[in-house]
Amino acid sequence: MRAIRIHEFGGPDVMQLEDVPTPEPGEGQIRIDVAAAGVNFIDVYQRTGLYPMQLPYIPGMEAAGTVDAVGPGVSGVAVGDRVAHGFVPGGYAEQQVVPADRAVAVPDEVTFETAAAVMLQGLTAHYLTTSTFPLEVGHTALVHAGAGGVGLLLIQLAARSGATVYATTSTEEKAALARAAGATEVIRYDQVLVDQEVERLTGGRGVDVVYDSVGKDTFEASLASLTRRGMLVLFGQSSGPAPMFDPQRLNAAGGLFLTRPSLAHYTATAEELAWRASDLFGWIRNGDLEVRIGETHPLEDAAEAHRRLEGRATTGKVLLQV
Repeated sequence: MRAIRIHEFGGPDVMQLEDVPTPEPGEGQIRIDVAAAGVNFIDVYQRTGLYPMQLPYIPGMEAAGTVDAVGPGVSGVAVGDRVAHGFVPGGYAEQQVVPADRAVAVPDEVTFETAAAVMLQGLTAHYLTTSTFPLEVGHTALVHAGAGGVGLLLIQLAARSGATVYATTSTEEKAALARAAGATEVIRYDQVLVDQEVERLTGGRGVDVVYDSVGKDTFEASLASLTRRGMLVLFGQSSGPAPMFDPQRLNAAGGLFLTRPSLAHYTATAEELAWRASDLFGWIRNGDLEVRIGETHPLEDAAEAHRRLEGRATTGKVLLQV
C-alpha cells in the first residue's frame, strides 16, 4: 500500500510517499480502507519532534473508511462497516490497523470526509464545552483561533449551550466565518489588544473561560481576559508552548484556574468515546452542527497540507483524500 512515512524529525519535506507492506490486524484489531484522513496540529508537533515518535512512522491521528479485515477476538464490527477513529497513529495511508474499541460507527448520512474531520477536532470541542468547563446559559467564553477547525466547532457548541461567545481572528474573512458559527463578537487581534477588547465588551468583568489552542502568543492575554475564578483551558500550542510562570499569579489575578487537558483523557474508555461521537454525529445529521472542510489534498501532497496549516492559511478542516 501507499503511505506517508517520516524517517527524521523536521519540516514538511521529511514526509515521503512510500510503498510499504499492508498491515495485518492482530488480536482485537481491525483494518480500515482509509477514505479520508484529518490533518491536525498534533501531526505537526509529532513531525517536528515536539511530541517525539519512534522513527520511522506513518503520521495521521484520525481517519475514516470501510472495514477491510477483522482480527481475532473482535465482536460488534464486521467487514464492510463504515467507521472512523481518532488518536491512533497511521492515518496517512491507504490502509490502517486500529484497535476495534477505538473505532466508532459512522452513520450512512455522514460522509467519510465529515467523519474524519470531527474525530479529533469535533471530539475536542465536545469535551471542552461539556466536561472541562461545562458551559451553560449565562456563561461567557473566549475562543482563540475562531475560524480554525476546532474554533468553528467550538463556537457552535458553545453558542448551542446558551453561552455568549467571543472569538479572535486575524482577517475579516475569518471573522465572518466565526460570526456565522455563532460568535456574538469577533476580536481582530491584528487590530486591537485582545484583553482590552474583552474588558470593553464585558464591561470590565472578563470572561468565565478562555479556550486557548495558540499557547505562547496568547497566554498573557488569555489570563488577563478572565473574570474572578475564571478558567484558562490550554488545549494546544500552535505558536509554541506557553511560558513558565509562578502559580501565585493565579491567586493574585482572582483565584483563577488553569488546566491543560487532552482528548485522550476524555475518551479513555470505549463508552465515553462512543457517547461523544454519537452526540456529534447526531447533531451533524440533524443539521445542528456544521462541519466546514476548508481544504482537501491528495495523499501525496501531505507536505503542502502541513505548510498551509502551519502558515495559518487555512480555515475549517484540512483533509487528505485517500
